[in-house]
Amino acid sequence: MVHEWIEPHGGSERVLEVIAETFPTSDIVVPWNNAPWRTITPRVTESWLARTPIRNRKAAAAVALPAVWRTVVDRRKQYDWVLASSHLFSHHVRVRGVAGDARKFVYVHSPARYIWNPELDDRGSGLVARTVGAVLKPIDRMRAQEAHSIAANSEFVRRRVEDAWRRDAIVINPPVDVERIIEGRAWADRLDGAEQDVVMALPERFVLGASRFVSYKRLDLVIRAGEAAGLPVVLAGEGPLRAELADLASRASVPVHFVERPSNALLYALYEAASVFVFPPVEDFGMMPVEAMAAGVPVIANAVGGARESVIPGVSGVLVERFDPSELRQAIEDAMRLDRSAIPDTALRFSVQRFQERIRAWVADGVSA
Repeated sequence: MVHEWIEPHGGSERVLEVIAETFPTSDIVVPWNNAPWRTITPRVTESWLARTPIRNRKAAAAVALPAVWRTVVDRRKQYDWVLASSHLFSHHVRVRGVAGDARKFVYVHSPARYIWNPELDDRGSGLVARTVGAVLKPIDRMRAQEAHSIAANSEFVRRRVEDAWRRDAIVINPPVDVERIIEGRAWADRLDGAEQDVVMALPERFVLGASRFVSYKRLDLVIRAGEAAGLPVVLAGEGPLRAELADLASRASVPVHFVERPSNALLYALYEAASVFVFPPVEDFGMMPVEAMAAGVPVIANAVGGARESVIPGVSGVLVERFDPSELRQAIEDAMRLDRSAIPDTALRFSVQRFQERIRAWVADGVSA
């Protein structure tokens, strides 16, 4: 197995862990690993990039990785097949097999956004990025043809794979810990004293937003949603836009509360306590809305992107297009009228078990073909 890199937080890292559990004897190769406490770490081999200044400089690494992935796996070893977990260039990997290159399976979180869809990722909007992207596009498309089979994490991404790489793909939605979230007593009752105090201090009704504090997550629209409905807002997460969001919060017409770096248990308790969960970004899939639905909170999500494939309008949430005040106000009113007891069951189709069954069958069918 190969993966772009391993960070402390991220949906693709969670997918990597579940794939590793599904294929427990596989080796794992990454450019670098910034989360050595993860259970998969004993199986992980870092590339030589981990020992250079390029480590953690993702823009610089992106230029080097198309070449690096061709030699990063030990050529003295032979493998039956390789599975690339890709949101940048890991699908460029070349792995030695018994007779030539090993059969390659690619699980796509997204074709590189800043190359193929800069409108979805502002890292691709600058002149240098556009120039580099123009050079890398034909290489990226050519190497995507090497894959024996491709699986996309959503129909939204499948269509982008087709547009960017001219390849067909099946859809295998990513795994979400929905059964763990649903089962057992209320999450607020499982917290330690300090985290329970955080939940107890929250308003009785509030709009919740949760993600990394980065621009494309559009947490400013969560604040706008709270203002439109006249409800307090809670923002959970961390990231470089913390100060900018705090400034926006200080000028908002409703109270805005920040919960920094919540544990999983605290995040699940926030979902349970929230009136609605607002998820504005155009995401490739969107695992957090599924978590929120498993916890029983209605979701207001962008009508464009992968989240529209998990949110069932009128059952588990509302899809919005413009995010203007009148649309947001109506969406929140409609969402708060939904039957919360019916929402968790809608998330079960994204369980870890279902993902493992589908990913195992996909590889088995491809290996035997």
